[in-house]
Amino acid sequence: MIDTTGGSPTDLDRPTGDPDVIGVLREASPGETRVAATPATVRQLVALGYDIVVEAGAGARSGFDDASYVAAGAVIGDPLRAGVVLGVNAPTDEQLEGLRDGATLISILGPASNPDVVEALSRRPITALAMDAVPRISRAQSLDVLSSMANVAGYRAVVEAAHVFGRFFTGQVTAAGKMPPANVLVVGAGVAGLSAIGVAGSLGAVVKATDPRPEVADQVRSLGGEYLPVESADVEVSATGYAREMSDDYGSRAAALYAATVPGMDVVITTALIPGRSAPVLVTAEVVAAMRPGSVIVDMAAANGGNVEGTVPGAAIVTANGVTIIGYTDLAGRLPAQASQLYGTNVVNLMKLLTPEKDGRLVLDLEDAVQRAMTVVRHGEPTWPPPPVHVSAAPAEPPAADPAVAPPSSARRSTADRLGGTLALGFALLLLAALAPPTLLPHLTVFALAIVIGFYVIGHVHHALHTPLMSVTNAISGIIVVGALLNLANDEPAVIVLAAAATLLASINIFGGFAVTRRMLAMFSRS
Repeated sequence: MIDTTGGSPTDLDRPTGDPDVIGVLREASPGETRVAATPATVRQLVALGYDIVVEAGAGARSGFDDASYVAAGAVIGDPLRAGVVLGVNAPTDEQLEGLRDGATLISILGPASNPDVVEALSRRPITALAMDAVPRISRAQSLDVLSSMANVAGYRAVVEAAHVFGRFFTGQVTAAGKMPPANVLVVGAGVAGLSAIGVAGSLGAVVKATDPRPEVADQVRSLGGEYLPVESADVEVSATGYAREMSDDYGSRAAALYAATVPGMDVVITTALIPGRSAPVLVTAEVVAAMRPGSVIVDMAAANGGNVEGTVPGAAIVTANGVTIIGYTDLAGRLPAQASQLYGTNVVNLMKLLTPEKDGRLVLDLEDAVQRAMTVVRHGEPTWPPPPVHVSAAPAEPPAADPAVAPPSSARRSTADRLGGTLALGFALLLLAALAPPTLLPHLTVFALAIVIGFYVIGHVHHALHTPLMSVTNAISGIIVVGALLNLANDEPAVIVLAAAATLLASINIFGGFAVTRRMLAMFSRS
């Protein structure tokens, strides 16, 4: 239960009484196939101390029957009488009226683009959290429903395009002739765009992508795509992680890029969205008319108006020149089981945040930036829009040094100390060389050169090559261990001590390298 008396001046809703009951709605929209909780996520919610009530048939369109929910620890009943109600989409008027006073509703509400929903929610004495209002900060990534659904939708967009395209994506050379690979352009390299790039590339297509954020170029290339930049003074690193509305100069340059690139593409997938606004039109009817017959466009922004002129939301149309424009708005829902599992996992991660004691009692802390950003209505009072949460996707620029200001004395001392240390080390090496027997001098020379060369070589190795470099160092350490073991049979005590130390240190390096490699490989293994 949540204390809704409002007597406390704090922004913390403190739980009292018995553990909360979580209700899982059956989605009322005829075209919605997803469900807010799967049997797997129900088990996780039960582990948090909650009792779960699932509406009859809630998971049927996702492939989860009522018996699977009962086996996971839920009961079949009326979810509207629960203290916490989970849904995928905004509730219908009937569902909203059926919520009990003081309930907490968690679903995708679209508060930025649907003010009527916020107004309707505020007419009831309830609390509502929008799963699609999660701020893009590192610790909130596990709650980010938009990214989860965009990942699924990007995958499905390529599948839909391949089905309509009706030809190979990959190039082939056969006895019957040569077939070139499909050319795919992805507009927008966010989560959905990157997913589409990866899938199209894995099918063998030649993939190109464009985005107003220059920082995504490396991500596009890492997936095998070619990044097409739009050269404009308006291009800069995003401060929020999202694309923003661009200037007229950028728009004209981007339009020229699309006019030159799109007609030669077999498949075009557009994903450009601006939070809180209609989708920008990027591909005009004239550009579509210049495409070859049989080409396919998947407009993933169709629900927000579309990036392609002529897109019909929720439908696929064929233009006069034979180009198919797909404007499906339920791409994530076309993979209902996986989409529901991802959505349900996002909800579980939110409930973990809202249940700090794991006692089945929901605690809403509006001092927390994530919870505050998601809260649309609290006890019937609108709390939308939330205060801005600034996110920087790029490292802050260091302040420019003033040439008129002399460096501090500590910096001068630090430089002098380093210089003095280097001279002292050099003098010590010269002294050692003078006192050492002639047979030791070649070994000291090799040792010194190895230190210098190793420092400069390893220091300039790209981080992506650290793992193969670790394998090389393990091999070198193995040679050192063999040499050190051979010297353990020497009669000189000093040689024995040095050989034992070399054996120990090289062994630590070898076993440590294997341990780190094993942990890195475990990150990519299936559980």
